[in-house]
Amino acid sequence: MVKACAICGKTAVFGRSQQHRRGVAGKRWKNRAQTTKRLFKVNLQKVNGQLLCTDCISRLKKNK
Repeated sequence: MVKACAICGKTAVFGRSQQHRRGVAGKRWKNRAQTTKRLFKVNLQKVNGQLLCTDCISRLKKNK
């Protein structure tokens, strides 16, 4: 079972992480760090027995 939001279906996605990209070493605008793959996880929380992402929780609170 994949952990996903019950309303919007948002799941974890793969992306690229790059820290200290430009302007760090000698203030030259060149790439300094290699890009590495990472997993961006969804912030899921249990609300009334359902797993909801924080965007959906705030949307539900706004539209009460």
